[in-house]
Amino acid sequence: MATIGLPTKDRKLEAYTTGEPIVFPSKAETRSFNRIAYAAAHVVADPLADIDPWLDTAVDWEKTIAFRHYLWDLGLGVAEAMDTAQRGGGLDWPGAKTLIRHALEAAKSRPGAQICCGVGTDHLEASAGVTIDDIIRAYEEQIEAIEAMGGKLVVMASRALAAVAKSPEDYTRVYGRILRQVREPVIIHWLGEMFDPALAGYWGSADHGTAMATCLDVIRDNAAKVDGVKISLLSKDKEIEMRRKLPPGVRMYTGDDFNYAELIAGDEDGYSDALLGIFDAIAPAASAGLARLSTGDLQGFHGIMEPTVPLSRHIFKAPTRFYKTGVVFLAWLNGLQDHFIMVGGQESARSLLHLAELFRLADKARVLHDPDLAAARMSKLLAVQGLA
Repeated sequence: MATIGLPTKDRKLEAYTTGEPIVFPSKAETRSFNRIAYAAAHVVADPLADIDPWLDTAVDWEKTIAFRHYLWDLGLGVAEAMDTAQRGGGLDWPGAKTLIRHALEAAKSRPGAQICCGVGTDHLEASAGVTIDDIIRAYEEQIEAIEAMGGKLVVMASRALAAVAKSPEDYTRVYGRILRQVREPVIIHWLGEMFDPALAGYWGSADHGTAMATCLDVIRDNAAKVDGVKISLLSKDKEIEMRRKLPPGVRMYTGDDFNYAELIAGDEDGYSDALLGIFDAIAPAASAGLARLSTGDLQGFHGIMEPTVPLSRHIFKAPTRFYKTGVVFLAWLNGLQDHFIMVGGQESARSLLHLAELFRLADKARVLHDPDLAAARMSKLLAVQGLA
């Protein structure tokens, strides 16, 4: 246990004493999961690179890949080069391709390691002259590159398509074309506008119900090429509705960082697997909870997972796109990287009060690996902000 003074909304420091961290599950326990669980992993920036951090990107590849091994050690899969890794928000396509290459090479050294890789159109400017055919070619370019490396694909939502499409038929055309070409079944990612405002109206409608119908039509028409769909709309009701309408054999991967525990547990009509940014931050708890679930201990699963939900809701609070700051902050507190510097300079995207509350909630969720280390690092951050 450790005691630290944390700032409060009334501009005072309040003593906070940590509790006991969670016990990491054994390797035997992590081999028996009855859910597929991917953590969308972040990248570790290089703090000593001589760059302009708002304009340029420098990644510490060694620390970044070490974090993937940490996730694999806990029995979790890695969802590589997703928005958690600042894809399209600092990490460009050449950087993403390099990241994917390093991660796939690391996975080859670990029998059974699960990894999937994001493909999109982020190297294509969404300018006035862009056409639907341009978008198809952009997807094809990234798909060809990742398939050549042996990667399983996550087809990410396209900002360019959201800007150019005139109707649901444009989405049907793009997805139908690329799905017919992929070698192996893919995961389709529907990322909501709360995560990325540029994706508002995806699938051709601002109404999520109408958009869902179009997405389901695409999946049904190409079911043999779709492993599953990940939706990130922060609505358990919409996810459950869509889950129940999926063709047989097509999985629902929850992307709901507000309601994941309930959705993974499931109901009498089915359950969701997981592809979650929050699993980056709460990996030990996610692993321990999934181990309980695989033995049929539903109460034990919820006992571990439910305390993490307030933490996740805080990390992903609006503006939700800044959630990555909390993910990297927690990795730093836990000694999984040596600094709190981010790609794009996004360590500044959340307030000190936000980070102080994150510390409290992370402790209550029992995901501070070493409370003494976490308190020491939090104290350094407070000192930099004039609260020594």
